Amino acid sequence: MNAPTTRRLTVAQALVEFLAHQYTERDGRRHRLINACWGIFGHGNVAGLGQALLESDGALPYLQGRNEQAMVHAAVGYARQCDRLSAHAVTTSIGPGATNLVTGAALATVNRLPVLLLPGDIFATRPADPVLQQLEVPHAGDVSVNDALRPVSRYFDRVTRPEALIPAALQAMRVLADPVDTGAVTLALPQDVQAEAYDWPEEFFADRVWRVTRPLPDADALAEAVAAIRGARRPLLIAGGGVHHSEAEDALCAFADATGIPVASTQAGKGSLRYDHPADIGGIGHTGTATADALAREADLVIGVGTRYTDFTTASATLFAAPGVRFLNLNIAPFDSHKLGAASLVADARAGLEALTKELSGYRVDAEYEDGYGAAKAAWERRVDAAFGAADDSVRPSQTQVLGALDALVDDTDIILNAAGSLPGDLHKLWRARSRRQYHLEYGYSCMGYEIPAAIGVRMAAPGRPVWALVGDGTYLMNPTEIVTAVQEGIAITLVLIQNHGYASIGGLSQETGGERFGTDYRFRAADGTYTGAPLPVDLAANAASLGMQVLRAATVGELRAALAEARGANRPTCVYVETETADTVPGAPEAQAWWDVPVAETATRPAAVAARQAYDRHAAGRRRHL
Repeated sequence: MNAPTTRRLTVAQALVEFLAHQYTERDGRRHRLINACWGIFGHGNVAGLGQALLESDGALPYLQGRNEQAMVHAAVGYARQCDRLSAHAVTTSIGPGATNLVTGAALATVNRLPVLLLPGDIFATRPADPVLQQLEVPHAGDVSVNDALRPVSRYFDRVTRPEALIPAALQAMRVLADPVDTGAVTLALPQDVQAEAYDWPEEFFADRVWRVTRPLPDADALAEAVAAIRGARRPLLIAGGGVHHSEAEDALCAFADATGIPVASTQAGKGSLRYDHPADIGGIGHTGTATADALAREADLVIGVGTRYTDFTTASATLFAAPGVRFLNLNIAPFDSHKLGAASLVADARAGLEALTKELSGYRVDAEYEDGYGAAKAAWERRVDAAFGAADDSVRPSQTQVLGALDALVDDTDIILNAAGSLPGDLHKLWRARSRRQYHLEYGYSCMGYEIPAAIGVRMAAPGRPVWALVGDGTYLMNPTEIVTAVQEGIAITLVLIQNHGYASIGGLSQETGGERFGTDYRFRAADGTYTGAPLPVDLAANAASLGMQVLRAATVGELRAALAEARGANRPTCVYVETETADTVPGAPEAQAWWDVPVAETATRPAAVAARQAYDRHAAGRRRHL
């Protein structure tokens, strides 16, 4: 019998070779699972994975980042745009390089988006102890700072021997390709083990396909779901991110066309239907539309498709107010399908919607219900027009007028990115999503600093589409580093940088909860600690230009329109910089349509906090458990 064929490679070389041969497949279409590797090198990966990536001669393309957290954000943006069928890896040195991954890993796992993390680790063989940047734990010699990644990873392993890479790598790919369990996957790689050679079986490097299936609903559960829908008078469907991940938009459209059931959307699910579809009633929850939230308060059946039901969606358990309201959840994850005491339909979103549409043949909601939400939708669109419009092109724009100028310019191909600040609320209520994956809001973790690197990842996944990163001044100051990466790689993202001299969203929340906007302004302070009102002499546009961006400044609505049009046609990274009027001065800007639970001090001496607590108690009285 011939001995199995082997190849002698280091652990790092073997891992790179292995990753270059992993694929996903869904609906007969194959995708490279790990399409590139981001990296910042230092001790712990420079002579291991760094050397291996160089030696691979492009088999696993390398991308240079400037900040470890930002590299994860870029990888996540890429994976989301690829419907989770392709992902990126991220490698770092040990110590601070590794711990900088934690925030990005949490974001990926919260949003159920795949990313492979490959941090360097301390020596497995302990030739010197401690080594540079090693965390010493007196009661546990096998702990390193990489253990901070355990709670934010869907899978974690530390590869302390060469042969241990084989099962670890296979498990890592399984989780990355699993639509239920996916998220951040961490393989911690001790720096000595990375450089150690081993005789690897050739089978380890063969092409391997991880099939992403579309589980069908159970027949009895499907029959129960159909009966629940047929028995409902005021059903409402909530489309979550799972609709996009499953590429179920056409199936949802067919369901809505056939049944007339209105469709609201979470931040992750917005765009599941085009904004002008008769059944699309916009965002739901704290940042939702008046149309969707009014229907939610009276719905007798709520059909959740691919949603996690976060507190923003449920208005902190105050939104679904009808006494006998029941829930039906179509979700590929059993964990999510059972939320709110729902009847559970565990299935792929597209397969489940197709099955429901077929079994509901002949069913349609009452014409009165359909006409009612249609009229409410039209009324809300008039409010959007008022918020977007500007009577005079010579005035300084408001934030909603910035969105209006962009809305008037884009078409189905454009992609809008945002994650934090006051923009998510305005976008969820107002943005008119024209196509699938146009609306890209990271609101599971709502991480400041996500937008710029994520835009790079999205543009890499969709190279022919204009990509707009909408960024406030607070978010920009958190993480502008990857502008340099975009310039270096020639990735033509467009940054819309909105300067309002502070944390607008948290400032408003502070005011509402009795905090009186404490610590939320970017302004000079007087000797007594109060703000003087004068903005800081900070020029963020000059900063973006210094990092290599083309910068277009816009002081008025008219200049803004011209700058946006020029930026859309640019073939290099471009920033449109605009100072805005405050949200408090915007006529027609819709306020929050539902509550969000942020606890207020139960005892206080300042009148603002006392009044805020009274308002809090009134809202909190409306919370309920759906069992």
